[in-house]
Amino acid sequence: MITNEQREKLRGWFAGRLPDDLFEELTEITVDREEITVIGRIPAPRLTGDAPATEQEAALEGRVQEFRERTREDRMAVARDAEHRFGRKVSWGVECGGRRTLFTHVAAPVMTRLRQPERQVLDTLIAGGVARSRSDALAWCVRLVQRHTDDWLAELRESLEHVQRVRAQGPDSEPDPAPQAGEE
Repeated sequence: MITNEQREKLRGWFAGRLPDDLFEELTEITVDREEITVIGRIPAPRLTGDAPATEQEAALEGRVQEFRERTREDRMAVARDAEHRFGRKVSWGVECGGRRTLFTHVAAPVMTRLRQPERQVLDTLIAGGVARSRSDALAWCVRLVQRHTDDWLAELRESLEHVQRVRAQGPDSEPDPAPQAGEE
């Protein structure tokens, strides 16, 4: 969990470090303990207004693939600098024509202990074809909770940032220097 100020510094660093012509716009930077994900907008392919949906999909896919290949070296250089500076892996994605595509991302293992009723839920998702494994089923459950509780999670994150600020002002923090004689 990082504070808003840390998030702003991170976004500022990437905005300053990315080549000017890499993205039309730097749309989103997300961060957790393992990974920083950088997403930018790239121009959509130009098609006629009456292009069939399959042609539009193929054009978007081609544009994203072309961008990924063309910018690989630049993105890798930025990622190396960021990984050294921030101690996290960097993943990349783009928004193009209203569609978001992630190129790479970290699949971090999560240790958990589930009792039989929780395992049965996961196994039901597997049996129903929703997931291939318990790991996939658990990820599906997390995405479902995330989708239905975004407001609550945002409020919880804000509360955690407040706790971090208060904790930083605790007795172990550096005290403000005492005013010198004649100062107030």
